[in-house]
Amino acid sequence: MKTAIMLPNGVPATSGRRIVDWAVAAEARGFDAIGVIDRVVYDSYEPLVTLAAAAAVTERIELVTDVLITPLRNTTMLAKQAASLDRLSGGRLTLGIGVGIREDDFTAVGASARDRGARFDRQLGELRRIWSGDTGIGPVPARPGGPQLLIGGRSAYAAGRVAEHADGWTMMVGSPDDFAAELPKVRAAWDQAGRAGRPRAMAMIYVALGEQAESLAEHAIGHYYSWLGPELVGWVASTAVTDENALARRIDEFTAAGAEEIVLTPCSSDIAQLHLLADVALRAPALA
Repeated sequence: MKTAIMLPNGVPATSGRRIVDWAVAAEARGFDAIGVIDRVVYDSYEPLVTLAAAAAVTERIELVTDVLITPLRNTTMLAKQAASLDRLSGGRLTLGIGVGIREDDFTAVGASARDRGARFDRQLGELRRIWSGDTGIGPVPARPGGPQLLIGGRSAYAAGRVAEHADGWTMMVGSPDDFAAELPKVRAAWDQAGRAGRPRAMAMIYVALGEQAESLAEHAIGHYYSWLGPELVGWVASTAVTDENALARRIDEFTAAGAEEIVLTPCSSDIAQLHLLADVALRAPALA
């Protein structure tokens, strides 16, 4: 099992120093990866810029977007930015990518949300073509063929894309039961396409620990997902974990459901949360 932790790039009012400190602490505590989310119309840091800052202060930890909304971006510039980050970090970049669902993000960048799926499909092929080195657009990524790709979203949309273009799947929000129901469809499409091995399988858990855990989770999730309305906000909040024993059980449940990688998403930028999570998820001693 690989364990990642999100940097607080999507927590409003987080300082740049705090982002860097999280990256350093995450590597020191032994997390396998650090992740970032992607939003435009929100008080958040741009994900690739955030990971570039993290790459500069770390040496081994994987850098993951979970997920980057690629239809918001020009494909050629995205390919160049991703290749640059992969090269600068020594091949540590993994791009979790998705189509996005917030219309205000698309409006803000002058793009239409209506054809985002079709644009996304074209981008998948174009990214690999640029990273192959045949277009003259550099730098050549550190990894041959470019960074690994994970497709985010439900299997009805993601499975075929994973099988044709990517290296794995990330469910993002959902329960272990949801994961167990979706993963076989991704693997079936993978096998049908004649791909060797198995696709990467990543799950995500919203989590807050400590005395104010429930209020932290309620505030963070309610604020970030407010546009979905009370019913869906309540559903997302129901997936959050707010105590140590529940977190250990949830990790075990996702593992039993087939997840090989878990991303912990804290509901606060307080770096004490990182250490509380490391104590449980990594079963490692706290730093002095």
